[in-house]
Amino acid sequence: MIMKKTVYFIANGILAAAVILLYILYFCNIKNTDCNANSETDKKDKAIVEKQNPLVPIAYINIDSLLLNYNFAKEANEKLLARSERSEAELSRKMEQWQKDATVFQQKIQSNAFLSRERAEQENAQLMKRRQDMEQLNGKLSEELLREQKKMNERLRDTINTFLKEYNKTRKYQVILSNTMNDNILYSEQGYDITEEVIRLLNERYTKK
Repeated sequence: MIMKKTVYFIANGILAAAVILLYILYFCNIKNTDCNANSETDKKDKAIVEKQNPLVPIAYINIDSLLLNYNFAKEANEKLLARSERSEAELSRKMEQWQKDATVFQQKIQSNAFLSRERAEQENAQLMKRRQDMEQLNGKLSEELLREQKKMNERLRDTINTFLKEYNKTRKYQVILSNTMNDNILYSEQGYDITEEVIRLLNERYTKK
């Protein structure tokens, strides 16, 4: 009797296992795949998605590197620097001559070389007027330099923005960030930095003009 019960339980266990197996196979067949194949399909699908869209559609440009290597920016900066140096040289010459004349005036005062007080006051007034003129010239040249720099920055920004609109027609980025002195982006995976490509294409575009 015990033997029959044991055989009965074993048979029922085998039957239950068979039912479970059939259940699994049935639902796997509904999906037109088996369990192992389903896992492999998931991997393949994931690989295809990653290949089509390997990154989040965001990129960034290192502005410091761009300004150092973009030919338009370099030439504009060199022109601005040359203009600044000319202004400084002009002011320096005027200041040196004024200092010499001021030293001579002081020596005349100390040696009582002026025939009258009125003559000394006239020469002193002339020196003060020249000093004021130099200060005004310095302010004028500084303003002109700032206007030129602002104009250059606007042209540079417009050039880059116009290029990026055309560039992104095929790249399809949602956002392109600017990174200056590594302050804005502390870390990123490879592929998000498009600086080298942008510099190369900008220079090719600038050379053709």
